[in-house]
Amino acid sequence: MVCIPCIVIPILLWVYRKFLEPYLYPLVAPFVNRIWPQRSLQQPSDQTKAKGDYKCADVNGPIEISDKKKD
Repeated sequence: MVCIPCIVIPILLWVYRKFLEPYLYPLVAPFVNRIWPQRSLQQPSDQTKAKGDYKCADVNGPIEISDKKKD
């Protein structure tokens, strides 16, 4: 059996996204933009500026993986 919240929550989220969000989002968006300015999106941090200086491990030939017990 599936618990009641596991059925009800996805259905409520689908109803919100399909029917309520198109009407509520334009009303709420101006207030959200005041609270969370987009500065964090415009100025990337040092972590996102990674240049990819990672070294990959070289693999010479195929790797054998055995599930059998060796005596």
